[in-house]
Amino acid sequence: MSDTLPPFDPDTAGPFLLRSGHVGWLGMRYVGHGTDWIELELPWREDLVGESEAEVLASGPIISMMDMAGGMAIWTRHGVFQPVATLDLRVDYQRPARPRGKVIGRAECYAATRSAAFVRGIAHEGDPADPVAHVAAVFMTINGPSNLGARLSA
Repeated sequence: MSDTLPPFDPDTAGPFLLRSGHVGWLGMRYVGHGTDWIELELPWREDLVGESEAEVLASGPIISMMDMAGGMAIWTRHGVFQPVATLDLRVDYQRPARPRGKVIGRAECYAATRSAAFVRGIAHEGDPADPVAHVAAVFMTINGPSNLGARLSA
């Protein structure tokens, strides 16, 4: 078995990673990416509503989307799929999502060390200037076959 993994390609990996498990059940979709950011979408679904009278997505699925977007932003920045663990995820809600509306999550990996990656993000409904929430997170990078630590020091 090779001790290196192929480069991480969000266009290919995004749909694959989002089709099963918890994120698959939530129905997250890959929207796009840049060199250090990822954008995901969480569609409105009745069973994801926090308060049935309000018909607004609950905070839990939004937090899950931003956590996944954070991990994917790290892989995108470094160009390699590497296990990461969320150490700290702060979500500052600005307002509730709109009734029956989808939420878009954009996360950016803005800094990294050998053992940690720092992510900031925003959840919105199409206008980043009118956010549902701001996110700040720290992820632990777990060295494995792809040896991310060596890539960071190069």
